[in-house]
Amino acid sequence: MLFEVGVSHREGWVVIAVTGELDVATAPRLRQEAIRVVAEGNHRLVIDLGGVDFLDSTGLGVIIGILKRVRSHSGELTVVGLTPKVRKVFEVTRVLEILPIFDTVDDAMAGAGSG
Repeated sequence: MLFEVGVSHREGWVVIAVTGELDVATAPRLRQEAIRVVAEGNHRLVIDLGGVDFLDSTGLGVIIGILKRVRSHSGELTVVGLTPKVRKVFEVTRVLEILPIFDTVDDAMAGAGSG
């Protein structure tokens, strides 16, 4: 199964785009990349899950860990591009209540910090 984590910089934000299944086998790669990005001094992150078709509890745990890491630096984290299947995981676990979710990266960059 193809799994990729891509990092790009946009207007003061770092966009981490994930493709493939975010699960126990792949989640450590996302964690490692996010730790690197935050260690470089980037504290405004968007995680784009538009290419993720499966998310398990380990993947969700990594996202929560990234949220804690970013907030410990007074930063912001948003998640975008949830497919219906992945959104269901966020709803059932009530993560939607603690993490800003947007449809697109542009929406996230415009709306973060305003709520």
